[in-house]
Amino acid sequence: MRLMIVGTLSGQLTMATKIAMERGAKVTHAEDTEQALRVLRAGRGADLLMVDVGQPIRDLVDKLEAERIHVPIVACGIDNDARAAVAAIHAGAKEYIPLPPDPELIAAVLAAVAEDNRDIVFKDEAMKLVVDLAAQIAKSDASVLITGESGTGKEVIARYLHSRSNRAGRAFISVNCAAIPEQLLESELFGHEKGAFTGAVARRIGKFEEADGGTLLLDEISEMDARLQAKLLRAIQERVIDRVGGQRPVPVNIRILATSNRNLTEEVRKGTFREDLLYRLNVLNLKIPPLRERPADIAVLSEHFARKFADANGLPYRPISGDAARELARARFPGNVRELENTIHRAVLLAQGPEIGVDAIRTPDGARMEASATGPAQQAALAAEAATRSLVGLTVEAVERSLILDTLNHCFGNRTHAANILGISIRTLRNKLNQYSAEGIPIPPSTGQAA
Repeated sequence: MRLMIVGTLSGQLTMATKIAMERGAKVTHAEDTEQALRVLRAGRGADLLMVDVGQPIRDLVDKLEAERIHVPIVACGIDNDARAAVAAIHAGAKEYIPLPPDPELIAAVLAAVAEDNRDIVFKDEAMKLVVDLAAQIAKSDASVLITGESGTGKEVIARYLHSRSNRAGRAFISVNCAAIPEQLLESELFGHEKGAFTGAVARRIGKFEEADGGTLLLDEISEMDARLQAKLLRAIQERVIDRVGGQRPVPVNIRILATSNRNLTEEVRKGTFREDLLYRLNVLNLKIPPLRERPADIAVLSEHFARKFADANGLPYRPISGDAARELARARFPGNVRELENTIHRAVLLAQGPEIGVDAIRTPDGARMEASATGPAQQAALAAEAATRSLVGLTVEAVERSLILDTLNHCFGNRTHAANILGISIRTLRNKLNQYSAEGIPIPPSTGQAA
């Protein structure tokens, strides 16, 4: 976990630094947002920025977006200043932490951002073979191709490999090749020099250099275009890269991991993927079986997620009933572990009584499409049309307010449940509700029935 602290805040951020380091974070400091940008451009990346609320957060967010530097921001301020907190969230911060810092709050924020703390939970023999092989090859520097359907846990296995490698103390950098537009991916991977293209306001170090000494994960490698595949092949073969607009090659020392949910041999036959690149990436192969082929994992994963989301939502742990467990075992889970995780998360929030029952496991009635539709496509079209009709003419702010208040009503005023359904932090939800209350809008009470 790489943390960058921006600003001073009368020494209070020094205490936050100490807490973060005690929790295992590697901390760097920047006096202001301009220095922070220089450090990030230079490839000394960060997984999280903790920024003095007095710094120009909106300007920092805009510059990060313009240069496609993706790192979450948490604002920090002396005491619990509601006005400063709201301003920081509006500016683009993901969270606001009052100072002096609460060690547990700092730990929770670090845990929420750090994705490398996910355990590999398994019981099925099919998955045990994969994990045993991963442990066997982890210390090698050879490239590994990790294949499997979407949602099977390919990135989790990649992080497992890194954490048990000789490079574990260095950076693990992940690039989603499918999520970055083709014309921007080259700069993202190899970096660029100032003035290399419109918008290149300064030299920017790419992911290859940022991962120097560590591990680079190329997620969904099959989505990379053929021209860039050739440049990637040279980088893997010669361990040098060329920045966009650069005049000299830059040596790099990294281990390459790649993932794909497609059959790359078939992509080679179709001419969309280079055969020589496949050979370079596929020195070692880990094929993760889909969840339907590892049925023994369903029960242990379900219990793991039930405990995880009960803790995350401040709810008592409820075991999964026998009937619900059988219902889960019969499901096909086309979305694999990711779909199972979402199913259990919803069930934890909806369950009533001492156990998680079948009703909580199944899709709630409110999420079902209109019965008059004859098939999935028609149902989706009806739902999309109805949603569009209801939103036309409204501002984004009005739609957001309506969604928040409707969700809160649905949860009978329970802030924690509503925040999780909405996908925002409880602090963000409270800030929104305080804003609505100040505007004279009735807010459902935190306890009691829906308005």
